[in-house]
Amino acid sequence: MSAKEDFIENAKNGKVLARKCTECNELHLATVYFCKKCGNKNFENHPVDGIGKIVTYTIMTVPPEGFEQYSPYAWAVMELNDSNIRISGFLPNIAKPEDLPVGTPAKIIGYDARGIVLEKL
Repeated sequence: MSAKEDFIENAKNGKVLARKCTECNELHLATVYFCKKCGNKNFENHPVDGIGKIVTYTIMTVPPEGFEQYSPYAWAVMELNDSNIRISGFLPNIAKPEDLPVGTPAKIIGYDARGIVLEKL
């Protein structure tokens, strides 16, 4: 299974495929090539729970082609609990800022053509 396929399978199961540095144990997204903390290039896969809080987002009321059926929605950045990892994902049915205050708890519920799909907790 490729790294991308492994990442997608983890997301479908509510997880994020992170990589743990074998030297200092710093967690990173699976897309890094060296540890930002110590510079090491060796990692081991380390899936983490896809639960966190929304740190920023954009509400899409005029979606790009292919996303019309999902409008309005938010493209959000979520910081995962227990790590400094941030991921971006899709939150359906978000029409106005009051629907998604910054700090809202959320979780990964899947992965599809839109990318990572999030849900408010």
